[in-house]
Amino acid sequence: MIGGSAALGCCEPGAGGSGPGRAPTAAGGAGAASMDWGTELWDQFDNVERHTQWGLDLMEKYVKFVKERTEIEQAYAKQLRNLVKKYLPKQNTREDPESKFCQYQAFLQVVKELNDFAGQREVVAENLMTQICVKLSKHAQELKQERKLHFHKGRRAQQHLENSFKQLENSKRKFKQDCREAEKAMLVAEKLDQDLNATKADVEKAKQQANLLSHLAEESKNEYASFLQKFNQDQSQFYFLEMPQIFNNLQEMDERRTVRLKEGYGIFSETERQVMPIIGKCLDGMKAAADSVNKKNDSQVLIELHKSGFERPGDVDFEDFSQPINRTSSYRSLGTPRGTLDGRLDPRLLGKNKGKRWLFSKKNKLPPPPLSPVISAPLPSSSSATNGPPSPKFTRDPLSYCLNEINKTVKPHIASFRHLKRRPVITEDFSHLPPEQRRKKLQQKIEERNRELQKEINQRDALNKMKDVYQKTPHMGVPASLEPKISETLSNIEKLHLEIQKYKSWLAEAKSRMLSNRPDNTLRYSRHLDPTTTLNNNGSHEKGSPDATHSNDSQDALNQPIYTEFDEDFEDLASPIGTCVAMYQFEGSSEGTISMTEGEELSLMEEDKGDGWTWVRRSKGGEGYVPTSYLRVTLN
Repeated sequence: MIGGSAALGCCEPGAGGSGPGRAPTAAGGAGAASMDWGTELWDQFDNVERHTQWGLDLMEKYVKFVKERTEIEQAYAKQLRNLVKKYLPKQNTREDPESKFCQYQAFLQVVKELNDFAGQREVVAENLMTQICVKLSKHAQELKQERKLHFHKGRRAQQHLENSFKQLENSKRKFKQDCREAEKAMLVAEKLDQDLNATKADVEKAKQQANLLSHLAEESKNEYASFLQKFNQDQSQFYFLEMPQIFNNLQEMDERRTVRLKEGYGIFSETERQVMPIIGKCLDGMKAAADSVNKKNDSQVLIELHKSGFERPGDVDFEDFSQPINRTSSYRSLGTPRGTLDGRLDPRLLGKNKGKRWLFSKKNKLPPPPLSPVISAPLPSSSSATNGPPSPKFTRDPLSYCLNEINKTVKPHIASFRHLKRRPVITEDFSHLPPEQRRKKLQQKIEERNRELQKEINQRDALNKMKDVYQKTPHMGVPASLEPKISETLSNIEKLHLEIQKYKSWLAEAKSRMLSNRPDNTLRYSRHLDPTTTLNNNGSHEKGSPDATHSNDSQDALNQPIYTEFDEDFEDLASPIGTCVAMYQFEGSSEGTISMTEGEELSLMEEDKGDGWTWVRRSKGGEGYVPTSYLRVTLN
């Protein structure tokens, strides 16, 4: 629109021969080297307007792009956080045996480093949002307002130029019309002057009219020239002052927008570059965690955690059943365990001893206290094992036969209680643990008590020093006010001394038992290396063999856990010691507990041991612990 007006206005100054429109042209040519929009794009108003709008749209598009990238980073960081939360332990794992393995510690370290990595992704998202999205959006709004103001000034200047051009056109038309009328009046006056019939008055009147119109034409000429000069000045100011200034302002605005967009592009990569050192440290931490895994260390940790201290079971004694049988058939089956005639083991015998000697048959339990001897009849003349506990196989014992028969009858009923999880009874001296584990637990308790004792001793010394200060400077405090605390500290010290002495005595007892129960393994292993020295040709033990040496110790077999399998199955049949009624509802969501409803009658299986929990059994099946304060107990 302005371009069209410029083309129209440029013709007029040339036609009128006016000079003001030419001088700035040289100035414009001299300023061409400056690459200004006002000089080079003086007639491209529409294109400048379109370009500035495109620049703002590009900035908004980039802001939208970064915002979507930020959302992706936030979602990625959130998913990583959830992954870390899923695989990190919810509670302190110091007491967990798995936490002592370096491979598990390395896994936790990898998960923690991943959590730090997720934090850096959140930092990237936050920096992109604050430094790019927020700032560029604010700058884009400011640029829109500034652009609107510049174009408003341009349109106002254009409107002023158009009004000036309209005045010029009106004065030109008036001048043209007045000139025609004056020329016409002049011709009429000349015609009347040459007409002989015209009166002198008519001629004078015509001349006066011609002179009047000529005067009006002259005034119109002067008015037209004035408007022409004014238009040329307005046009020169429009094209060489006002619009170049507006174009230059738009150029400066667009260049500022370009610089801001350039900075936004740089921040996009610099934000990522800033977190790379920390991310590198996270990756280095993961690599260090991987390098910290030591197979030998974990193997040693497993030994320390689960070493029981028991010795391996001794050799199974040879049971000679050939006494009442012909020697010929006995010689043919000499050295063959009891079973089928072809020397293969009887499957029934394998099933009977399953779980007593083999490691992987079922979950092993600690052996119960040794049984007192109740058999008066002598056992068969088979010597006890040289090393370790004797074999729990007494096939000729009538009591064993009876108990095995009872076991067969009771076992189907016991199977239904296998799903019950009963908390093991934990004794203060840790006698429920294997010897090696008991020794470690006692040693750990002694170290803990020693640390507590040292803390109490330090507190006692500090109180005594404070008491001395109070005695020397009474205004700082009353010495008698410290006596209760000192007495309490001394009492705690005495208690800790007693506990340490108690644990040390238990530790000495455990060590002595481990030494006393540790037989010499040399003979047994030498016998494994040379099995021919175990038996002679007639099936009896050699005179110098370890079995012959210990043949008089067969009575010690009565003190070993013979009926381990039966005792294990039978202990779940404990009868209730009373009844109880639930006074309140209990959910029982934690492991080892059961739920109960208000008013429900339960069987009391075990009294409260002082920890606030009672073992009960539901009438519909299921056992577990419930809060003692929720029950009304009636003992049998």
